[in-house]
Amino acid sequence: MLAEHHQRLADKIWAVANKLRGPYRPPQYRKVMLPLIVLRRLDCVLEPTKHQVLKQVDVLRAKKLSPEAIQKALAKVASKDRKQPLFNVSPFTFAKLLGDPAGIAKNLTAYLKGFSPKVREVFDRFEFEAEIEKLDDNNMLFEIIKEFSTVDLHPDMVSNLQMGYLFEYLIRKFNEQANEEAGDHFTPREVIRLMAHILYTGDEDIHVPGISRTIYDPTCGTGGMLSVSEEYIREQNPQAHLTLFGQDYNAEAYAICCSDMLIKDELVDNIVFGDTLGDGKTSDGHAGKTFHYMMANPPFGVEWKRQQAQVDKEYEQFGFDGRFGPGLPRIDNGALLFLLTMLSKRKPSPEEGGEGSKIAIVLNGSPLFMGDAGSGESNIRRWIIENDWLDAVIALPDQMFYNTGIYTYIWIVTNRKVKHRRGKVQLIDATRHFVKMRRSLGNKRNELSDAQIDEITKLYSAFKHDAKCKVSLDGKAAERICSKVFDNRAFGFLKLAVERPLRLNFQASPERILRLKDQSAFTGLAESKKRKDKKAITTEIEGGKAFQEQIFTALKKLDADKLYRNRDEFEADLDKVLQHERVKIAAPMRKAILTALSEHDPEADICTDTKGDPEPDPNLRDTETVPLPANISFPLPIAYKGADGREPDNAELIDLVHAHCGAYFEREVRPHWPDAWIDYSKTKVGYEIPINRHFYVYEPPRPLEEIEGDIKKLEGDILAMLKEVA
Repeated sequence: MLAEHHQRLADKIWAVANKLRGPYRPPQYRKVMLPLIVLRRLDCVLEPTKHQVLKQVDVLRAKKLSPEAIQKALAKVASKDRKQPLFNVSPFTFAKLLGDPAGIAKNLTAYLKGFSPKVREVFDRFEFEAEIEKLDDNNMLFEIIKEFSTVDLHPDMVSNLQMGYLFEYLIRKFNEQANEEAGDHFTPREVIRLMAHILYTGDEDIHVPGISRTIYDPTCGTGGMLSVSEEYIREQNPQAHLTLFGQDYNAEAYAICCSDMLIKDELVDNIVFGDTLGDGKTSDGHAGKTFHYMMANPPFGVEWKRQQAQVDKEYEQFGFDGRFGPGLPRIDNGALLFLLTMLSKRKPSPEEGGEGSKIAIVLNGSPLFMGDAGSGESNIRRWIIENDWLDAVIALPDQMFYNTGIYTYIWIVTNRKVKHRRGKVQLIDATRHFVKMRRSLGNKRNELSDAQIDEITKLYSAFKHDAKCKVSLDGKAAERICSKVFDNRAFGFLKLAVERPLRLNFQASPERILRLKDQSAFTGLAESKKRKDKKAITTEIEGGKAFQEQIFTALKKLDADKLYRNRDEFEADLDKVLQHERVKIAAPMRKAILTALSEHDPEADICTDTKGDPEPDPNLRDTETVPLPANISFPLPIAYKGADGREPDNAELIDLVHAHCGAYFEREVRPHWPDAWIDYSKTKVGYEIPINRHFYVYEPPRPLEEIEGDIKKLEGDILAMLKEVA
C-alpha cells in the first residue's frame, strides 16, 4: 500500500495527467506521463553535477578522444562512484527549459539527445519525441514541463523502492483507463516480498559477505521482482554482489525497467527487449546462461499463438536439448512455457558439482491440474516432480492482484533441496492469510500483512505435515491445517483403459436396411471421382446406383423378422444371400452393412476377433485413475511423447505396475463389471497437484429448521414492504 507521502506524490502526478484531457484521452495519458516521470527522475539525479559535466565536454572533445572514452570520462564526472554511464551533455535541465517557452519543444528534444546512449534507447522505446510534437502543437508542452519541474524525484526524496510503488500505482491507473486484459497485471509488492522470503529461506550462502549471486526474471515488466528481491538480499547482506537479468517484450515496461536499472547503477545491458518465448523477430535474450535465483509472474491464461511457430520449432528440433523437452501446454495458456524456460537456465545441482538454482513463479490454478494423463501439461508436471524439483506450492488468497480477482499459486522449484525436503512436496494453504484493504485498487481488495508473510514463511521453513494456523472464517477465529507434506509419488497416477465386450444383435428389417443410406461407404458408391469427362461421370454414378440397388435386393432376401444375437451366425447368412445374388462387396461396405443392421444388446453373444478374443465396445469404454505404487522408483521407465505425437512404448512400465493395477481392478472394477478387462497398451501416466482438495474441510449444511426460519422471516419482511406500497 502506498504510504501517505507516496500517495500525495501519485495524486499530484495524476493531477498533472488530467491536464492532458482534450488532445489525449485518459487511456493515452501514459504516453506522456511515464517518460516524463523517468526524465524528471534523471534530471533530479544529474542536476547537482550538471555544471561540471558541461565544463568537461569541450575539454574532452578538444583532446579528440574516442566517443567511448568521452562517455566513460563524462560518466565519472556526472557521478564519481557510478559504473554504468549516465550523463547529459546538453545545456538543459527542467529549470532551464522553462527559460525559453517559445523554443521548449526544440530544446526538450535536444535535451533527450544529449543523454548517454542507453538513456536515448530508453526514450526511443517510449517513442516520446512524437508526444513532444503533439504537446507543442496543442500549446500544452510548457505547462506540463512547468508542473513536472515542481515534482522532486531525487533519490534522496524518493527511493528506488518508492519509485517502484509510484510506477506500479500509476500504471495500474492507466491500465484501468485502457481496460487492459486481466493477464496484463502487476505483481503486488507484498506478494513479491513473500516470494523473496520463501525463495531465500534456508539458503545460508546468501548471508556470506561478498557472495556473488545472479537473479533472473523472464517476464520482468518494470522490474518489480528484481528490485524487491535485490532489496531483500541487501537487507540481510549489504556486501552481497548481485547481478540482475531480465527480459520483456513490452516497450514501455522495458523502458521503465531500464530507467530503474540506470538510476541504481545496475548493468542495463542485462535487461533484454523482446519476447522470451520467441516471436520470429526476437527470442530468448539469455540463451545459454544460468542463474542462481529466478522469479516470474507470467501472464495468466494468455494464449501463445504468436509464439507458436518458434516454440514448436524449438520443441521439434531440440527436444530436451532445448527448453520444451517434456511437452507443450495447450495454446490458450502458455504460463508453463516460462517455467520451462527458467528450468532450462538452472545451474547444475550440488550432486552434479554445481550450486543449483531456486525458482519462484506465480501461476493461476490451471497448471496444477490442466491436461489429461500424457498431455503436455501433465508431462511438464511429471518431469518436474520425478526429478524432485518441485519443493512447495503456496495457495494465495483471491483478489490479490489489481486486474484479476482469481486465486493464484506460488510454485517453488529447485534442484538443490535440503536433505529433509528431498523426495517430498509441501503444500501450503495461505488462502485465509490476508487483511481487507481500506480502499480497493481495481480488483485488489486483499493484501498480505508483514505478520502474515512471516507466518507463511515459518510454515514453509518448519516443513510440518498437518501444521495448523489460526485464521479467520466468516469473521470468526478458527484453527485450520495450513501445511501438508507429501511424497513425490502422491501426485502421480496411472490412467487405465477399462474395456467391456461388444455385444450386438442384427436384423435385416426395412428400417435397418434404410440406415445404409447414412453410411459413407454406401453413399460413396453413387459418387464419381472423375472431374472433367461428363459422360464418364454420369456412367460412374449410374453404375454406383445400380450397385446400391443390388445390395438392397440382396439384403431383402434375409428374413426381416429374424433377430440374430450372434454376429458369426448373421454373417454366415449374409454371405449366403450375397453369393446367391452375385454381389461382391469390399471390406468397407461389409462394415457399413454390419453397422447399419446392428444394435447394442446386452443379451447378445460377445463379438470376437479372428483370434477368438472379445472385441471392445467403444461406447462402454471407461477409464480408471489408479495411484502409483508406494514402492515405485523415479523416474518412471516410460519416455515422454515426442514431437511426432506418437504415444511412447509403455511395456517396461506395465511390467512394473501390472500386479498393482490388477489388484486395483479386481477390488474396484470386477465386482461391478465381471466381463470387463484392462487394455494395458493404453495405460498412461499422469500428474496433477490437487491442492484445494487436500485442504478441503467439509462444512455440514445448516439445520432445515434454521433455514425454514430464515425463509419465514424473509416472507414476513416482503409482506410488510408490500403493505407499505399498497
